[in-house]
This record gives sequence, C-alpha cells and structure tokens, in this order.
Amino acid sequence: MMSKTPLPNKETLNQKWYVVDAAEQRLGRLTTEIAKILRGKNKPIYTPHMDTGDFVIVINAEKVVVTGKKPAQKLYRRHSGRPGGMKVETFNQLQNRIPERIVEKAVKGMLPKNSLGRKLFTKLKVYSGPDHPHQAQQPEELKINTIPTGDKS
Repeated sequence: MMSKTPLPNKETLNQKWYVVDAAEQRLGRLTTEIAKILRGKNKPIYTPHMDTGDFVIVINAEKVVVTGKKPAQKLYRRHSGRPGGMKVETFNQLQNRIPERIVEKAVKGMLPKNSLGRKLFTKLKVYSGPDHPHQAQQPEELKINTIPTGDKS
C-alpha cells in the first residue's frame, strides 16, 4: 500500500493575521514578501493547490516608495470595456488619488491567475493611513525590511 502525503486541514491550518507597515518601503520587495505570506509559502504545510496562507493588513500604503524615475514613468492602465475607454495614469497620480490600489495591483499580479488567486487576494487588506479596523483579530506586527543596509553580517 502506498503512503499518501497528508494534506492540511482546518485543525492544522491555524491562519494568523499580520500587520505590515509600508512606510518608506520599496514597492516590489514589500509586495513579494506579502504575496509569499498570502500564499503560505513561508509555512512547512504549504500546498500549491490549497489556501494555506495568512491574512495580511498593510498600513501606510500612501508612503510606499519606488526608485529612480518610476514615480513619473510607471504607468497604471485600466479599461472601462467601451471603445476608447483606456485610462492611463502615472504612479504619482494614482498615489495621490487611491494609494491603496498601488499595493493591491502589485500583490495581485504575483498571485495565481485562477480561482485560488482570487480567493487569496481577499485576504489582503490595504489602508492608506496608520489605522485599520481589524483590532479584534489581534494581528501580529510583521517587520519586512526592503531597504538593504550597508552592514554585511
């Protein structure tokens, strides 16, 4: 008889809530770490076809930074579905209008493009200011350092 690898179930899954402060963090490096946590790749029970990840709350999304000329040159496109309905705006314009959308679009692009990815995306909560309404879930503070320091240890 062949032995089967055990799949995670509700008892072994214990999903946590994490708070990530995006202030002065690099957009790409921050969002890759968030996507890993949402996907559950940081856990030993990771299973590619299952939702084994945790919930992530991102605060201070309006203070996320990009390097170089990206604030003026990085473009965000959306389409209404009508002929000529393409709207294009730069990183700076979108950051002034809806800062949460920048982090959401970056993370969504790193998740699977199927029903699992859509389910995982609902576990991401992004807020532009330092406050969030998820105190009841007792989220843990998660430090993600996206700006490398000069010391090599």
